[in-house]
Amino acid sequence: MSYNKIEEFTPETTEKLAQNYKSVLELLGEDPDREGLLKTPERVAKSMQFLTQGYKTDPVAILKSAMFKEDYKQIVLVKDIEMYSMCEHHLLPFYGKAHVAYIPNGYITGLSKIARVVDAFARRLQVQERLTVQIRDCIQETLNPLGVAVVIEAAHMCMQIRGVQKQNSVTTTSAFTGTFLKDIRTREEFMRLIGSDLH
Repeated sequence: MSYNKIEEFTPETTEKLAQNYKSVLELLGEDPDREGLLKTPERVAKSMQFLTQGYKTDPVAILKSAMFKEDYKQIVLVKDIEMYSMCEHHLLPFYGKAHVAYIPNGYITGLSKIARVVDAFARRLQVQERLTVQIRDCIQETLNPLGVAVVIEAAHMCMQIRGVQKQNSVTTTSAFTGTFLKDIRTREEFMRLIGSDLH
């Protein structure tokens, strides 16, 4: 299996999206034909395709592209993974950090692949709760490790610049399987590691 990392814009999709964004500008009371907005519909159309490119990415293929047999059964943690996504309720960004760990059960995967799996799910219209579970389940079902732990900390623009307007709020979600779920000491070790400044 393979996956395509090349940024692609479908001409037909770009044109259709651009027409819709031109209508949005008009409905907002703007003149889409003025100089500053002439290319805005096309720019936004391409931007939205980039921000939702996860729909065209197979996270399982990402993990399988770098699976190696290895007799290691301790925590593998990739923390502070930069994460950017789009709230499906308001189409506004939420962003922050993902911390992902697993305990191998015969197989490991390339460390960069963990970050790519985060991106594959984040680059879709999302809610943070679902995103957390999707990352967990993909790693669990593909690598079949002894356990998976995922914690995401994110700031949501839909809370910061509209509605309740709480600029300093941060939302934290977590999801665990296997040893991380059953063994409190393993879970506590994971929580200590993501809270420690080891680098």
